[in-house]
Amino acid sequence: MLLSNLDVLATAPGGVARLRELILTLAVQGKLVPQDAADEPAGVLLEKILAEKERLVAEGKIKRGKPLAEVSEEETRFELPNGWAWARIADLALPQAGFAFKSTGFNEISQGLPLIRIRDVGDNNPTTFFSGDYREEFCVASGDWLISMDGEFRVREWSGPLALLNQRVTRLLFYGADVFQPFVSSALQFKLTELQGTKAYTTVDHLSGGQIANSVIALPPLAEQSRIVTRVEELMQLCDALEAKGRLEATQHARLVSTLLATLAGSPSPAALAENWQRVSTHFDLLLDRPEAVDALEQTLLQLAVRGLLVPQDPQDEPASALLARIRAEKDRLIAEGKIKRDKPLAAIAEEEKPFGLPVGWEWVRFDELIHPQKPIAYGVLVPGPDVSTGVPFVRIADLSLVSPPDRPEKTITPEVDAKFQRTRLEGGEILMGVVGSIGKLGIAPETWAGANIARAICRIVPADAGLHDFVLFLLQTKFMQDSFAGDTRTLAQPTLNVGLIRAALTPMPPPTEQSRIVARVASLRRLCFELRQRLTASQSTQAQLAAALVETAGA
Repeated sequence: MLLSNLDVLATAPGGVARLRELILTLAVQGKLVPQDAADEPAGVLLEKILAEKERLVAEGKIKRGKPLAEVSEEETRFELPNGWAWARIADLALPQAGFAFKSTGFNEISQGLPLIRIRDVGDNNPTTFFSGDYREEFCVASGDWLISMDGEFRVREWSGPLALLNQRVTRLLFYGADVFQPFVSSALQFKLTELQGTKAYTTVDHLSGGQIANSVIALPPLAEQSRIVTRVEELMQLCDALEAKGRLEATQHARLVSTLLATLAGSPSPAALAENWQRVSTHFDLLLDRPEAVDALEQTLLQLAVRGLLVPQDPQDEPASALLARIRAEKDRLIAEGKIKRDKPLAAIAEEEKPFGLPVGWEWVRFDELIHPQKPIAYGVLVPGPDVSTGVPFVRIADLSLVSPPDRPEKTITPEVDAKFQRTRLEGGEILMGVVGSIGKLGIAPETWAGANIARAICRIVPADAGLHDFVLFLLQTKFMQDSFAGDTRTLAQPTLNVGLIRAALTPMPPPTEQSRIVARVASLRRLCFELRQRLTASQSTQAQLAAALVETAGA
């Protein structure tokens, strides 16, 4: 049944991982290969291993450990197949703990022997060496089985060079040739993976030698162990191929989406866009089959809007230059009346700065030309200090949201601190943008934030004209503006965007009435993208549930 539904498992989120889990579950429970009544039972095998263990004790090669407890019913979770037996790892091997080598002997220049640390289990390429004295008993050779005692609890065969066994890495010293090491190690890995899965609900973060020694596994006849390991390897190779196929398909799909959407975004004119759109849209059923492809389409639509290709121009529209003239006139009036100071003029826009041509009626401007002259772009409080019960609400980046901002920020500052930053005291309705850390994260201050102040990591943006508000907010969400800000970001302790660079950002400005048409069209298309993403996410969830059902049915 599983083989006939591999396509479902391969394409469902987490499907191949579930398939791997199922393969190991079936293997350790004796359901992966048929039993053979002619196989020597595991009970006889255990007697041989015990005899070898006793011989090693008698010869003084190992110490006799404490008697092992009988395997209890609570430790067995399924019925054993005929010929199988329950065993503890200590029945089959001696877990040998690594040695705490002194770090003064560590080096990265290949002096001495490689040192196997937790991160090297499964990697076989240690980069740390130890140049001091060591005992031979802590030398690890190719073919030894190792366990990482912290983190992921990996059980892996060592295939690297002769190396030293460091602390928090354990080696399994098996009792003779009658132990089929690959099966026992795989069964132990399954047990530890189960334990790893319960870490969130327990305090198990570190393994002890006692936990390894007392781990219970189901032991098949020796001949069946070999058949199981062979079958597991075959099926894991199939899983590898499925994952590789999925990665290749995902890469190819992403490249195809990127290429075709770039064709749309690069259209030089409305006529070319119409032609390219017709060509690309016939393949939307293949292109838009996953949420990330819809994300790419949405950003392409924003790019088209920025270039004036998303809605038609109307020659009757008042040009952008007329609105710019009114904004400049108002600014000059405020300067003449002494209400504001004249800023240092922004650099004129050179022709070579313009990344693309604009439609008739549009203008290239510096972003600051769209900003309210009495409410310049500014960031907020540098050192907020402790919360106070009767303090002023204080907005941090975590509070920013275009969808559901909190009614009131949790943090507060003292009125004295707030008084030093009156320029960024909020009235409600301001656009807020992250300028430290989460560069470009956006929010709108709700009316309930009136009287609040903002953090240094946020800048306040108030357009010069109320009609500009929605268009400026749209602009700030586009890749064009976000890329501009990213290019100007400095890396200090955290990525930081200077307000002066925001003011100088190159900005395309359409006529006021066209701005309204663009904002309305973008909102409509983004709603469609949201609905499509919802359907695709639901479809992926259904696929994942189907894959889980297939795996559970096969494992029942």
